[in-house]
Amino acid sequence: MDSHRAVGVVFALWTSLATAQSLAPFSTASENSSPRIAQLRKALDEHRSGAVDLFWQEIRKTGTPLVEPVPDEAQYSWVTFLWQAKENTANVAIIDGVAGGIGEYDPSKNLMTWISGTDVWYRTYKVRNDATFTYWISPNDSLESLRTSPRRTNPQADTLNPHQSGPQSYVELKDAATTNGAAPKGRTEVTKLPSALMKVEHTMIVYTPPGFDPNGANYPLLVMLDGGAYVSLADMRPILDELIAAKRIPPMVAAFVGPATPNDRTAEMTCNDLFANFLAQEVVPWMHEKYHASRGAADAIIGGSSLGGLQAMFTAWRHPDVFGNVLSLSGSNWWKPEGDAEPSWLIRQLAAAPAVPVRVSMSIGLMEVHDQLDTNRHLRDVLIAKGYWLRYAEFNGNHGYVSWKSDLPKRLSALFEK
Repeated sequence: MDSHRAVGVVFALWTSLATAQSLAPFSTASENSSPRIAQLRKALDEHRSGAVDLFWQEIRKTGTPLVEPVPDEAQYSWVTFLWQAKENTANVAIIDGVAGGIGEYDPSKNLMTWISGTDVWYRTYKVRNDATFTYWISPNDSLESLRTSPRRTNPQADTLNPHQSGPQSYVELKDAATTNGAAPKGRTEVTKLPSALMKVEHTMIVYTPPGFDPNGANYPLLVMLDGGAYVSLADMRPILDELIAAKRIPPMVAAFVGPATPNDRTAEMTCNDLFANFLAQEVVPWMHEKYHASRGAADAIIGGSSLGGLQAMFTAWRHPDVFGNVLSLSGSNWWKPEGDAEPSWLIRQLAAAPAVPVRVSMSIGLMEVHDQLDTNRHLRDVLIAKGYWLRYAEFNGNHGYVSWKSDLPKRLSALFEK
């Protein structure tokens, strides 16, 4: 990277971070912040009959959590989580999402307030309107650290929230990125790719863009790890459709690669040379032969989230002649081989080795635990120091596909900036 470009990247990075940090992404709020809760309390103080029943009738229609504007602060909402206690309840905790950003591993920092004499429990946060996150509700929580395994209590989905992602409920505020499904639609097909290297076959979901021409010019290629989840939970096909329609990315083909079996995921995603070779030496040539993908490293992106983000960065570092671009969402950069005394094995390798010609677009959620957040900031600093082309961001969300789905269009399109 030349010095002018390096200065430009660093300036853009820190300018965007300073702008984001000028508006706090979330904070806890007082028990009296929610106007609707204040209205309910007033009705109870005035002994109005049926006030609680009326409240729950409204909530069943609107769903939870309760989202209300913050006066004179258009960038924020009051987000109030609710629980209707239908049995003896000693406490109710909120787990993950904004609660994780506030209390990390300690559920006692995210307990709901009980309105005495009713079945209403609630907790309000002030949240910036670009937030998207998943969460659980845990009545009668043991209040053990979330690192305790096994815990004596199990959280559950919010029964009054119609929005679920896997087993969790989720929140998507009004300024979060969404897809509208109006763009011309590409196609996906499911197939299997046997591996001579790994002696096992992997499920492949292949995306081809609208108007795909197998006889035309080669297409840029995206290889996405944890592929099945990205098609189902992150709903990535319409994201690609809309980015292509808006000309934020060129028409491209994508291979969504699943692990050989769910039990193989951790082994494949933890800086695994054999799996990296499979991706570079078998998946990319197969996509070129079958789906007209480009063989040029500058046109190839390897992407993933969590351990997939770690493996994506590792794979490009090992094979920069094949993958010239990395898309990493909440990469698990804390990972180290068993027996290593120091954490963050891959970051240490990148710091010690000469830079390779790879461009990196990466992000991390501000509601994530510090192990995840701090090691991504550490990787950012190492990449800057080594002179890598980098686009880095911190999104208002947690560690999960709902947040990654919202952030992904910006991370992917950043790799096509001129």
